[in-house]
Amino acid sequence: MVEKTILLVDDDSEDQFLMQEAFSDNGIGDTLRFADNGESAIELLNQLPPHELPSLIVMDLNMPRMNGRETLSYLKQHPLYQDIPVIIYSTSINDLERTRCKEIGAAAYITKPATFTECQQIAWWFHKIGKEGKGIQEEEVQS
Repeated sequence: MVEKTILLVDDDSEDQFLMQEAFSDNGIGDTLRFADNGESAIELLNQLPPHELPSLIVMDLNMPRMNGRETLSYLKQHPLYQDIPVIIYSTSINDLERTRCKEIGAAAYITKPATFTECQQIAWWFHKIGKEGKGIQEEEVQS
């Protein structure tokens, strides 16, 4: 059986590193894959057989070439990817942006954490959703 993975789509290598460290500190570092932008995420997904698709996609909003909202829209219209939960993971606290993403189909909109401890907590929450099928409740992570 193929292990469930989480795809993190973020153009910021420092954010990728922090999330990898947070996952590793939780003992779940091997469940994370990376893409640098929306285009590369779609290319990666297109190369995977259906049984190897990630169980969760966590995506930054502001990225070059294809931003998070454009990528989210594409994913939610594609028959192979529309049922994969997508969490927007951004520094933006814009309520209008949050609403737009939810209307397109984001399962949640999470503001990137300010501390590594918060990053570890969010990594564990992502793991619970992706690996164990736990439902998405934003309130569990932030208000």
